[in-house]
Amino acid sequence: MNVDGKHYRTIWLESPGCVRIIDQALLPHEFAFMDLRTPEEMARAIRKMHLRGAGLIGCAAAWGLYLAALRQAEAADFAASMQAEAAALQATRPTAKNLEWALVRMQKALAACAPADRVETARREAQAITDEDADFSRRMGQHGLALMREIAQRKNGQPVNVLTHCNAGWLAFVDHGTALAPVYAAHDDGIPVHVWVDETRPRNQGASLTAWELGHHGVPHTLIPDNAGGHLMQHGLVDIVFVGCDRCTAAGDVANKIGTYLKALAARDNQIPFYAVLPSSTIDWDIADGVRDIVIEERGSEEVRFMTGWDDAANRPATVRICPEKTPAANFGFDVTPARLVTGIITERGIAPASAEGLRNLYADLHP
Repeated sequence: MNVDGKHYRTIWLESPGCVRIIDQALLPHEFAFMDLRTPEEMARAIRKMHLRGAGLIGCAAAWGLYLAALRQAEAADFAASMQAEAAALQATRPTAKNLEWALVRMQKALAACAPADRVETARREAQAITDEDADFSRRMGQHGLALMREIAQRKNGQPVNVLTHCNAGWLAFVDHGTALAPVYAAHDDGIPVHVWVDETRPRNQGASLTAWELGHHGVPHTLIPDNAGGHLMQHGLVDIVFVGCDRCTAAGDVANKIGTYLKALAARDNQIPFYAVLPSSTIDWDIADGVRDIVIEERGSEEVRFMTGWDDAANRPATVRICPEKTPAANFGFDVTPARLVTGIITERGIAPASAEGLRNLYADLHP
């Protein structure tokens, strides 16, 4: 996507042994890059959310194993070393399926190559995963664009109002994104579009990331409190809901940033279409009950108890406590929206009903 007219990806190989990312921890106040040269640095960047988003952390994990292969290429216990490095990367964010998927794919590629080819194989496979992520996001945007066109035709030139939660845009993937891919496709196609952006507490990814990237790409949007979505739906101000997904079950349940389930309930009550947008690498074909079987990441209580923003008076970022000093807090990173509340799932192959049959029909070659 574009930042003030210049195209960027979120991650790339800057030079041999140096992976460069956009440092999301500094947004929206500073647009800067971070260079990562070891798998430990990559793991820390994922864990500390210098980069985040289902697709992007999968690609980052792949590049993490490339960095590990660069260091361990001549090791006699290469396979065991790669398994240990993969386990460390896997432990950083347990809910997202893409992370696990990318690590498995990288290990399979490395297991099949000769020792002299290990570094180049790792580089080539990580680059392939990265390029595929961008292409799949572009294709999801085109499938979602058809839905946007249908709504635009009914509205006779009035903007299509989209509500989204968290950040599932370009910053969460390599390019285009998932939930925002149809929005960007519509905007670039000349369709009037407006996005309601949830704050997405406690980390405020909507306020700091979604609003930032929409603004820099020129897409009209409005930031709203997390709990305003139902009100907007009741008053006819939302035409469609697009959300991302960190893990989708074989039955169509979707795990996404905490608060997504409540948006789905409000959308169902107001007969508003609710779509999850995700690549096939997010689908966990081994589980069917998302509420029971998806591991929900629990993060530190400080994210709830403290908030960081820009101090205009001091002209610098500032972190403040927003509750009594000894108040305990719980911080569940995700919730699960049951398939019955999901209108459809948009993938790189098209739009499927949120059901076991719908997903398997779309991927019949993988699950005959």
